[in-house]
Amino acid sequence: MAEHRLTAEPTHSRWNRALAPRLTIASGDTVHLSCLDSSGGQVTPGAGVEDFLAIDRGRIHALTGPIGIDGAEPGDVLEIEVLQVEHRGWGWSSVIPGLGFLKEQFSEPYLFHWALDPEVSLSLGPAIVPLRPFCGVMGLALAEDGEFRTRPPGPFGGNMDVRELCAGAKLYLPVLNPGALFSAGDAHAAQGDGEVCINGIECPAEVSLRFRVHRHQRLSGPLVESAESRSPDAPADAWIVVESGTDALQSARAATLRMVELLIARWSFAPVHAYLLCSVAMKLRISQVVNEPMITVSAAMPKCVLPARKMF
Repeated sequence: MAEHRLTAEPTHSRWNRALAPRLTIASGDTVHLSCLDSSGGQVTPGAGVEDFLAIDRGRIHALTGPIGIDGAEPGDVLEIEVLQVEHRGWGWSSVIPGLGFLKEQFSEPYLFHWALDPEVSLSLGPAIVPLRPFCGVMGLALAEDGEFRTRPPGPFGGNMDVRELCAGAKLYLPVLNPGALFSAGDAHAAQGDGEVCINGIECPAEVSLRFRVHRHQRLSGPLVESAESRSPDAPADAWIVVESGTDALQSARAATLRMVELLIARWSFAPVHAYLLCSVAMKLRISQVVNEPMITVSAAMPKCVLPARKMF
């Protein structure tokens, strides 16, 4: 159960299973990693909108990793326990022409800087924005050869922007390559469901993660075990199935079906009873709408509804 440290740089902004691990660890180990903001350090405090428009967008996400986990093989599940995510007191949000959920209404470029207190930001008064830092991107290298942009999420995780992945949560991902090859970044000090303007509060962060390999376990896509929180804006702790696709309704159906299958497999519900339970207790939410054409949908079953159990 060793502890390791991994600096942010050199970062990478493409998924590529040919990238050699910057660090190889054992199952059960903890890694303390530094993450740059999503611009890769190109946006700095005091930067203006002209500076922002001039950044190299090929460096967006600037992920820390890959981390190899010794013994992880395709057909296994990798558990990532989020121990801590700490912002560094500053962040930014933007409007980018041609991007965002309301791109027709908000077409002028804009850059906003946030001062971050430990738990809230008062920068956009009179609002008091609660902070709940998490990594917008947590994922594994894809199973195919080649380089792939980090913007679209998928069964491997990636740019899911699921705000429940804060300290105390666990993320389960299907291993697709030997060593798993995990990377993280795109930290947000806060984010609403949808991330509608294209950003959360983008920020550099210090992140502590514990990794465990579960051998020979079936998992078709990301599964989140969210943490209990006292924050009034945070949902209750839950089991959350995550699906991404180009059709929001199809993704919602896929997430619902996966939740039904989870209830059948892990709690022995009859199929029709699992379906009924989803209808009366499951929370179906949009996690992000701005990674066009991919939409991410989360289906959450509150833990208080079900007998307590470990998933793997």
